Amino acid sequence: MTRNYLVAYDIRERRNGPIDKIFKALADSSRRQLLDQLYKNNGQTLKELCHDLDMSRQAVTKHLVLLEEANLVVVIRNGREKLHYLNATPIGEIYQRWIRKYDHHHIEMLSELKNKLEEDKFK
Repeated sequence: MTRNYLVAYDIRERRNGPIDKIFKALADSSRRQLLDQLYKNNGQTLKELCHDLDMSRQAVTKHLVLLEEANLVVVIRNGREKLHYLNATPIGEIYQRWIRKYDHHHIEMLSELKNKLEEDKFK
Protein backbone atom coordinates (compact mmCIF):
# COMPACT_ATOMS: atom_id res chain seq x y z
CA MET A 1 0.00 0.00 0.00
CA THR A 2 1.29 3.45 -0.85
CA ARG A 3 1.62 6.33 1.56
CA ASN A 4 -0.52 8.53 -0.65
CA TYR A 5 -4.09 7.90 0.46
CA LEU A 6 -5.61 9.12 -2.82
CA VAL A 7 -3.47 6.76 -4.85
CA ALA A 8 -4.28 3.83 -2.55
CA TYR A 9 -7.98 4.66 -2.68
CA ASP A 10 -7.85 4.90 -6.47
CA ILE A 11 -6.31 1.42 -6.67
CA ARG A 12 -9.05 -0.04 -4.44
CA GLU A 13 -11.73 1.85 -6.36
CA ARG A 14 -10.63 0.27 -9.63
CA ARG A 15 -10.51 -3.21 -8.10
CA ASN A 16 -13.85 -3.06 -6.21
CA GLY A 17 -15.43 -0.11 -8.03
CA PRO A 18 -19.01 -1.12 -8.81
CA ILE A 19 -19.80 -2.72 -5.45
CA ASP A 20 -18.12 0.11 -3.53
CA LYS A 21 -20.24 2.64 -5.43
CA ILE A 22 -23.40 0.71 -4.62
CA PHE A 23 -22.60 0.53 -0.90
CA LYS A 24 -21.65 4.22 -0.88
CA ALA A 25 -24.94 5.11 -2.59
CA LEU A 26 -26.97 2.99 -0.17
CA ALA A 27 -25.16 4.40 2.89
CA ASP A 28 -27.12 7.66 2.82
CA SER A 29 -30.71 7.72 4.11
CA SER A 30 -31.79 10.40 1.60
CA ARG A 31 -30.63 8.24 -1.30
CA ARG A 32 -32.42 5.22 0.18
CA GLN A 33 -35.55 7.37 0.45
CA LEU A 34 -35.23 8.28 -3.25
CA LEU A 35 -34.95 4.59 -4.12
CA ASP A 36 -38.02 3.86 -1.99
CA GLN A 37 -39.95 6.55 -3.85
CA LEU A 38 -38.95 5.05 -7.19
CA TYR A 39 -39.91 1.60 -5.94
CA LYS A 40 -43.40 2.88 -5.11
CA ASN A 41 -43.79 4.87 -8.34
CA ASN A 42 -41.16 4.24 -10.99
CA GLY A 43 -40.41 6.72 -13.78
CA GLN A 44 -40.58 10.03 -11.89
CA THR A 45 -39.25 13.42 -12.89
CA LEU A 46 -36.90 15.44 -10.68
CA LYS A 47 -39.80 17.67 -9.69
CA GLU A 48 -41.89 14.69 -8.58
CA LEU A 49 -38.97 13.26 -6.59
CA CYS A 50 -38.36 16.60 -4.85
CA HIS A 51 -42.00 16.91 -3.80
CA ASP A 52 -41.78 14.52 -0.82
CA LEU A 53 -38.24 15.38 0.27
CA ASP A 54 -37.19 18.18 2.60
CA MET A 55 -34.15 19.25 0.58
CA SER A 56 -33.29 21.52 -2.30
CA ARG A 57 -33.59 20.51 -5.92
CA GLN A 58 -29.79 20.75 -6.23
CA ALA A 59 -29.28 18.35 -3.30
CA VAL A 60 -31.69 15.83 -4.83
CA THR A 61 -29.84 16.15 -8.13
CA LYS A 62 -26.51 15.40 -6.43
CA HIS A 63 -27.99 12.33 -4.78
CA LEU A 64 -29.44 11.16 -8.08
CA VAL A 65 -26.03 11.51 -9.77
CA LEU A 66 -24.48 9.18 -7.17
CA LEU A 67 -27.34 6.72 -7.62
CA GLU A 68 -26.84 6.83 -11.40
CA GLU A 69 -23.08 6.25 -11.02
CA ALA A 70 -23.88 3.19 -8.89
CA ASN A 71 -26.31 2.05 -11.61
CA LEU A 72 -29.18 2.04 -9.09
CA VAL A 73 -31.10 4.65 -11.07
CA VAL A 74 -31.46 4.80 -14.84
CA VAL A 75 -32.47 8.03 -16.56
CA ILE A 76 -34.50 8.01 -19.75
CA ARG A 77 -35.25 11.20 -21.62
CA ASN A 78 -38.79 11.66 -22.81
CA GLY A 79 -38.78 14.88 -24.80
CA ARG A 80 -37.74 17.61 -22.37
CA GLU A 81 -38.36 15.43 -19.33
CA LYS A 82 -35.87 13.16 -17.64
CA LEU A 83 -37.58 10.18 -16.08
CA HIS A 84 -35.79 8.32 -13.28
CA TYR A 85 -36.23 4.57 -12.96
CA LEU A 86 -35.11 2.19 -10.25
CA ASN A 87 -32.63 -0.47 -11.34
CA ALA A 88 -32.78 -3.19 -8.69
CA THR A 89 -30.24 -5.46 -10.41
CA PRO A 90 -27.21 -4.18 -8.42
CA ILE A 91 -29.09 -4.73 -5.16
CA GLY A 92 -29.88 -8.27 -6.29
CA GLU A 93 -26.19 -8.81 -7.04
CA ILE A 94 -25.29 -7.64 -3.52
CA TYR A 95 -27.88 -10.04 -2.14
CA GLN A 96 -26.42 -12.92 -4.15
CA ARG A 97 -22.82 -12.08 -3.25
CA TRP A 98 -23.08 -10.96 0.37
CA ILE A 99 -26.44 -11.57 2.02
CA ARG A 100 -27.67 -14.89 0.65
CA LYS A 101 -24.85 -16.92 2.15
CA TYR A 102 -25.68 -15.55 5.60
CA ASP A 103 -29.41 -16.12 5.14
CA HIS A 104 -28.73 -19.78 4.41
CA HIS A 105 -26.97 -20.15 7.77
CA HIS A 106 -29.87 -18.52 9.64
CA ILE A 107 -32.45 -20.67 7.89
CA GLU A 108 -30.49 -23.80 8.81
CA MET A 109 -30.32 -22.69 12.44
CA LEU A 110 -34.07 -21.99 12.54
CA SER A 111 -34.78 -25.37 10.99
CA GLU A 112 -32.58 -27.11 13.58
CA LEU A 113 -34.31 -25.18 16.37
CA LYS A 114 -37.73 -26.18 15.04
CA ASN A 115 -36.68 -29.84 14.87
CA LYS A 116 -35.26 -29.71 18.39
CA LEU A 117 -38.43 -28.11 19.77
CA GLU A 118 -40.59 -30.69 18.02
CA GLU A 119 -38.46 -33.51 19.43
CA ASP A 120 -38.74 -32.09 22.95
CA LYS A 121 -42.50 -31.71 22.54
CA PHE A 122 -43.01 -35.39 21.75
CA LYS A 123 -40.75 -36.70 24.55
